[in-house]
Amino acid sequence: MASVSRIGLVVHGGKEAARRAAGEVRAWAAARGIPCTDIDVWDDFDGHRRHAKEEAERAGNPDLIVTVGGDGTFLRGVRVAAPVGSLVLGVNVGRVGFLTEVATEDVVAALDAVNDGAFQEDSRMTLTMCASRPLSIPKGIEPMLRYGRGPALPPPNTRRAPSDGDGIQLDVLGLNDIVVEKLARDRQASLAVYVDGRQFAVYSTDAFVVASSTGSTAYSFSAGGPIVSPGLDALVFTPVAPHMVFNRSVVLAPQQRVGIRVLEQSGEAAVSVDGQLRGVLEPGDWITVQAASRRARLVRLDEPDFLCRVRDRFGLADSVAALADERPPR
Repeated sequence: MASVSRIGLVVHGGKEAARRAAGEVRAWAAARGIPCTDIDVWDDFDGHRRHAKEEAERAGNPDLIVTVGGDGTFLRGVRVAAPVGSLVLGVNVGRVGFLTEVATEDVVAALDAVNDGAFQEDSRMTLTMCASRPLSIPKGIEPMLRYGRGPALPPPNTRRAPSDGDGIQLDVLGLNDIVVEKLARDRQASLAVYVDGRQFAVYSTDAFVVASSTGSTAYSFSAGGPIVSPGLDALVFTPVAPHMVFNRSVVLAPQQRVGIRVLEQSGEAAVSVDGQLRGVLEPGDWITVQAASRRARLVRLDEPDFLCRVRDRFGLADSVAALADERPPR
């Protein structure tokens, strides 16, 4: 990438620091005659948002998407970047910032570096899914969205018709995870889980998380899942508060598929992609999660050091007893 030709800007509008940093991005672009368009915005009244491809087309298919916020804002940028293969640069004004790359005071220097080609591309595996039927979001579900799920994205479009029992391929992409979770607080989700078409286990659980390596430090980690280096393509599935003795995570090869069927005795189950509600499953419905053909293209200005990022973001302190010798082994 020799230089930036068009920027898409995703901003966490609820943070003053994000609004200020976004102003710097717009000023930088204007000074160089580079179009800069706000994307992934929606009306606060009805929560309406466009499909990812529609957002990208409306912004003129930018070659660089800059997100200003936390990891949630970054995931919004990746959602729009994927259909057009854009690079994504994250400016961090969040609390953790596993995915975001630069601090607000370094915005201009970061944009200069990307414009000059002085960066590394961090390619990450993403997730997609098939379903037994097109996903939909029932009317009247909006009150439930006030309790942690946030505004819903439109139900994903289908990409092809069913064939050979594989279901409907959905035009959806997630960087972190795809989650099936109970919809009602007083009713567990009863789920049968399959790996490559063979039943593995049946869970009565609050939720079931299928994460990428990138998403292993998100919901999956909070549910007790392992941290997996993003340099290793893998699928990680983790049950959340299961009513059974087996509560372990399982790590799979990237070419494997995880099927999840909602059993007849279950309540309804919500399907979320990177924290955004995309549909509701009825008993008898199923989805299959697998690696997507498209990969996320993340901008890194320094050599990626995942474990240093883990150490810093989680505030891991060295043991006092070990401080006498701080030299690492050769």
